[in-house]
Amino acid sequence: METTTRERIVAAAGKLFYGEGIRAVSMDAVAEKAGVTKRTLYYHFTSKDELVAAYLHGRDQPNLALFQRWFAGTEGGLAEKTRGIFANLARSARHPKWKGCGFLRTAAELANMPGHPAVTVGAAHKKRIESWMQETFEAEGIEGGLPLARQVMLLMDGSFAAALLHRDPSYMETAGDAAYSLVKAALPS
Repeated sequence: METTTRERIVAAAGKLFYGEGIRAVSMDAVAEKAGVTKRTLYYHFTSKDELVAAYLHGRDQPNLALFQRWFAGTEGGLAEKTRGIFANLARSARHPKWKGCGFLRTAAELANMPGHPAVTVGAAHKKRIESWMQETFEAEGIEGGLPLARQVMLLMDGSFAAALLHRDPSYMETAGDAAYSLVKAALPS
């Protein structure tokens, strides 16, 4: 399937933004990486802010689908499957090109701009994962799954930060063990 110019621009921007950071990447660099002129780039995206939001928006569903695949592909019950997400995150974090959660890194870079379109996209993404977890927990008989989903999200986002800071993916495995314990304790007897 042939990609559109817009998709090619977003893919190029995504590689650059994830690899180097939002602020470090110029629109010139994106145009060059995408193989388009700046005029073409600005035809598709009126601003860098719009392009950053499109980059994150493009990662939203694939990331959620990946977590769902990891969850479904892990043997065992709800607690084991939840821990499985963390085990897969740790495996991903061992890749030399891993640079953490693009949503969190973008939010950190734009911390002084809480209304930025990319921050809004990132917050919505995190809420979608939280909602999926809540629905999954409640489907397994855990009443009021929102607090548990939030606890697991805090462990996940904290493990992203610790693994990135210390360059040690075992933080994700430790967070997965904690998530396992929380979920196990919440399951109806």
